Amino acid sequence: MSNLTYERPFIQKLNTGTMNKFGTRTEYAPVTHLESVPVKRIVADYGSPCFVISERQIRKNYQDAVRAFKTRYPKVQFAWSYKTNYLDAVCNIFHQEGSWAEVVSIFEYRKALNNGVPGNKIIFNGPDKSAADLELAVDNNSLIHIDHFDELYELAALLQASKKKARVAIRVNMDTGVYPMWDRFGFNYENGQAWNAITKIMSQQEMELVGLHCHIGTYMLSAAAYGTAAWKLCDLAVNIKTKWNKSLQYLDLGGGFASANTLKGSYLQGADVIPSIDDYAEAITSTILNSAIRQNELPMLILETGRALVDDAAWLVGSVVATKRLSDGRRATIMDFGVNLLFTAFWYNHKVSPAQEFSHHTEDMVLYGPLCMNIDVIRDSVNLPLLNKGDHVVVHKVGAYNMTQWMQFIQMRPKIIIIDMEGKTHIVRESESLETMLRYEKRPDHLSQSSL
Repeated sequence: MSNLTYERPFIQKLNTGTMNKFGTRTEYAPVTHLESVPVKRIVADYGSPCFVISERQIRKNYQDAVRAFKTRYPKVQFAWSYKTNYLDAVCNIFHQEGSWAEVVSIFEYRKALNNGVPGNKIIFNGPDKSAADLELAVDNNSLIHIDHFDELYELAALLQASKKKARVAIRVNMDTGVYPMWDRFGFNYENGQAWNAITKIMSQQEMELVGLHCHIGTYMLSAAAYGTAAWKLCDLAVNIKTKWNKSLQYLDLGGGFASANTLKGSYLQGADVIPSIDDYAEAITSTILNSAIRQNELPMLILETGRALVDDAAWLVGSVVATKRLSDGRRATIMDFGVNLLFTAFWYNHKVSPAQEFSHHTEDMVLYGPLCMNIDVIRDSVNLPLLNKGDHVVVHKVGAYNMTQWMQFIQMRPKIIIIDMEGKTHIVRESESLETMLRYEKRPDHLSQSSL
C-alpha cells in the first residue's frame, strides 16, 4: 500500500457568500463518458488535453434552429459563421445540413470554396476586403456585404474598370436599445448614413442591391432587440421599394444569439437567462410579417448564427498537473490546459466536471492553466471535489471561438477529435509539434550556429 500524500492542515474562514433562493450547490456528478466514449479512453488514445466535438449535437442544434424559423416564416436560409469554428469537419456538417457560408476574411472565403460551397452561396462580410478579394468575390458571384464608404468606392472603381457586375448588400448598425451600441461596423441607420450608402449603390449600374444586413451584437440576451433591428431593416426595404420600385431579395439579421454558457459576473446560470431559439425566431419573423412589406414580396430571411449552434457541441478534456495552497489558504489546482486553448475563459465561467468518481468533500478553489503567465486563470473561484495529480476533468460548452482564437503560446495546440453519429471517434486536427513551428522559421546564415 502506497503512502498517502501529506497535506498540512490549515484553518480557513467559512464564507457562505451572498444569500439567494437557490442555495449552495452541494451535489456533483462525474462525467466519465462523452456520449458513449469513455473519457479515459480519449486521454489514452489522443492525449491530454484534447478537444472533443459531437457531430450529433451540431446536427440537432441546427435542425432545431431551422425548425424554429421555418415554422414561422416562409423563406429562411442559414449561413454558417466560419469565424466561430472554421474546422473543415465542423463547417461541412453545417453545409451537409443545408447551410451556406458566411465569412469575414479572404482566408475564410477560400476555405469555404475548398469545402465545395458554390460562390453564389458565400456571404462575404467584414471591413477588410482588398481589391483582389473583391474581384474574386465578384468573379464567383458571391454576396458582398459592404461595410464602409471606402469599400463601396473601391468596388465601384473595380467594376467600372472590368465591366463586371456585383450582387451587394450593406451592413447597417442601429440603436436597438442594447448598450453599448455596436456602431463600429457598417452604416448607421439613425443618422441617415445607411440611406446615403443605399442611394449611392442604386446610382451604380454595375451594382445590384439585393439585400440588407445587420449584426447588432454578440451573446444578445434580448430577443426584443432583434425585433427592433428587423423593423429598421424593413423600414429601409419599404423606402427602397417606394423610391425605386425595387424589392430586396433578402434581409440578413446576422448572428449573436446567446449560448447557454454563463457570463462572468452573472447572478444566474446562463441556461436560466438566455432566450430560446424560438424567442429569437418569434421576435424577428413577427416583425417582418407585420411590416409594410407586401406578402407576395417577402424577402428571404438569412441568419448567420454561430455560437448558439456549436458552443454546447464540444468539450475540452484535460488533466490535473498539480495542487497547492496559495498564500491566503485557498486551494489552487493546476491543469494541463490554459487560456491559450480556452480563450473564452476570459468571459465565461465554464462548467468544469471531474471525469472520475470522487469523495463527497468539496472546496472552493482556483483553477489555473500551466502557462507562465499570471493571467492564465480558467476559473477564479469554483467549488469542486478535491482533485489530485493525474485526475481528469471535462470543460463544457467550448465549441465556439476557442478553436479559432486559440494560441500557440508556451504549449503546442492539441488534437481535436469528433464523435460521429455512430459513436466512432475521428481526428479532425492533429496536434502540433516542434516541427510544426520550425516549418515556417528561417535563419540567416550568420545566425545558424553558436559556440557556447
